[in-house]
Amino acid sequence: MSFRLAAALVAAGAVALPLAAVEAKTFKVANQGDMQTADPHGLFETTTLMFQGNLYEPLVKVAKDLSIAPGLAESWKQTDANTWVFSLRKGVKFHDGTPFTADDVVFSFDRARSPGSDLKTPLATIESYRKTDDFTVEVRTKAPNPILTRELPFLYIMSKAWAEKNTAIEPMDVRKKQENYATRNANGTGPFMLKDRQAGVRTVFVPNPNWWGKAEHNITEAIFTPIGNDATRVAALLAGDIDMMEPVPIQDAERVKATAGRKVMQGPELRTIFLGMDQARDELLESNVKGKNPFKDVRVRKAFFQAIDIEAIRRTVMRGASSPAALMIGPGINGFDAGQNTRAPFDVDAAKKLLAEAGYPNGFEVGMDCPNDRYVNDERICQAVVGMLAKAGITVKLHAQSKTTYFTKILSRNTSFYLLGWTSSSYDAHNPLISLVHTPATGRGNFNLGGYSNKRVDQLIDLIQVETDAGKRNGMIKEAFQLHKDEYGHIPLHQQALAWGMKDNIDVFQRADNVMMLEWVTVK
Repeated sequence: MSFRLAAALVAAGAVALPLAAVEAKTFKVANQGDMQTADPHGLFETTTLMFQGNLYEPLVKVAKDLSIAPGLAESWKQTDANTWVFSLRKGVKFHDGTPFTADDVVFSFDRARSPGSDLKTPLATIESYRKTDDFTVEVRTKAPNPILTRELPFLYIMSKAWAEKNTAIEPMDVRKKQENYATRNANGTGPFMLKDRQAGVRTVFVPNPNWWGKAEHNITEAIFTPIGNDATRVAALLAGDIDMMEPVPIQDAERVKATAGRKVMQGPELRTIFLGMDQARDELLESNVKGKNPFKDVRVRKAFFQAIDIEAIRRTVMRGASSPAALMIGPGINGFDAGQNTRAPFDVDAAKKLLAEAGYPNGFEVGMDCPNDRYVNDERICQAVVGMLAKAGITVKLHAQSKTTYFTKILSRNTSFYLLGWTSSSYDAHNPLISLVHTPATGRGNFNLGGYSNKRVDQLIDLIQVETDAGKRNGMIKEAFQLHKDEYGHIPLHQQALAWGMKDNIDVFQRADNVMMLEWVTVK
């Protein structure tokens, strides 16, 4: 990448950076985890997509207020219920100087549909797409899709010529730890360029002097360092070794605020943290129950739900910085119904009774997979769940691991019981429904890792996808979530709160989806 970057900077030598950018200092930011791949179609995971979003761009972007804004498509229109026409932005170049055209859009859509891609879901409703001229792409959906543009902001566009030249025509499967040139190198149209990538160590971004947009930042270099240990990350901020960190551990927020020259940005997040259970296998991968799968019994799933004291987790683990959930979505996501968001009561005795009725009067053993560097207090949440389930007679063997190992394992569905978090990339209920709840099938249920399945729910999800009447559509969303809730298809826990720590001289915009864009960072 360094050779290509140097060539691009030389080519852009006549382009002067704003005075503020020349005077600005390097911006150093730390996160608890790392970008898993530089390939924009390699993993549908927020942190990875966030960092890639500084390098690559979609046809339509998400604005600061979460509305849809023009990206590489400067405008779009529907010519009939199933046909969308995107007019592409002219004069845009990739970081290596290659002009952006409709060929790159068609190539990227093809690539996102290929076997190794993890970005198939955004294209699930699309029947066909074609280039009508160099700067126009026509997209036809299988049926009317009222939220098509809402599904495209994380589908980034790659250079067809660059991918072909570097033998990266198809993305590699992250689950299998496969790699190609695009795994560690990047060539997008975004506001920043990839200068250096050392996976697990540091990633360096520099501004793209040929970016078509108007830069709102004033940074000349951004260095991202993954620091998994909470205490080490906080210490780095307080010592001034980094300019910003995310997330601030809840227990350290007040200490950071009280430190001279430091501040904490806090706000609600759209992400829902939940537990999933393997309901597909006839025998769990990791359990002392042989010949059958306890999670196939709704009484067992309900018992797990009722054995978890969510208020205790909110109070002691999350220090009050969470909102208990009963649904797979929370406030801020279209389709959320506050009336449905009531949990079955915490009741250990009821849980024991349900387990006995299901044939497990003495409980059973099961393994649990949990990340320790992905969500706010993720390992501590899992530890609390393990202790609570023990009181109901369930023995849980916890496997807390870095998200690199964790995602590889659970996305391969090699798990019996797991913790996961989800933010709707479309800010609409259909995204978690089709991704997490629909029976696994091509373009559907890609993250339904436990294999929950209900034919009526599947039917509703497919209808929601094409319904243009908002009232009818929200009614179907409500029915689908109620069925899923009644069957305890998953165990929603809470929506976590955002907490970003930084020096006083840093200004950054905090979006409710926990996406931090370098183009909105200024250093005073």
